This record gives sequence, structure tokens and C-alpha cells, in this order.
Amino acid sequence: QVQLVQSGGGLVQPGGSLRLSCATSGGMFSIYRMGWYRQAPGKQRELVAVITSGGSTNYADSVKGRFTISRDNAKNTVYLQMNSLKPEDTAVYYCYADGKYYSGKYWGPNWGQGTQVTVSS
Repeated sequence: QVQLVQSGGGLVQPGGSLRLSCATSGGMFSIYRMGWYRQAPGKQRELVAVITSGGSTNYADSVKGRFTISRDNAKNTVYLQMNSLKPEDTAVYYCYADGKYYSGKYWGPNWGQGTQVTVSS
């Protein structure tokens, strides 16, 4: 079972920056997509950013130009660098990933445990 463990997050003032990390573990596997969703109180979970194994990225319009997703394939880890944070970025952020075991079986999407990001003065 592939596990995802998140780190980072916390409280930051508007205009500040935070970096989230999400590391995977649990066997012999390859990863196709890695990404981040977020869920604010009273709102549906929304896609923030995704990156493929080839390095293609896609962002929500609300974070374009402010957030950057990246991945370290050697470490099976995905990052989300968040700059120019706004109060409306406040949410619980979840990482996810999917891929294939070396045995040939597909897995995912699997999810991280979630981490709170609060943007407030």
C-alpha cells in the first residue's frame, strides 16, 4: 500500500509564503500523477495543482502565478511552493498520487493526511 505523508503548512500573514511537501513510500512502484487539492470550510474540495511523471503541470486559475508544483522523482516527493498567499487560500491541503506497482497493478489515487494552511493577519 502506497502511503503519502505530508509536511509543512501552518499560519502565515497575507503576502507570505509556505512550502508543502508530500513523500510517498510503500513498496516498488512508479508514480504517474502527483498533485494537491484543498478544501476550505463549507466548500467542496478543489484541485490546486497537478504534475505528471513527464513534468507537465496544471494549476487552478486562482493560484496561477503564485503557486508552483514540483516533484523529485528520486525521492518520490511532490512539493507545493505557495507565494503571495491570500486569506482565500486558507484551507486544508491534501496531496494525492497515482501510479503502478512494478508487478503491473495500478494504484491510487491515494491521499495524504491533510495539512492546515491559514492565511491571516
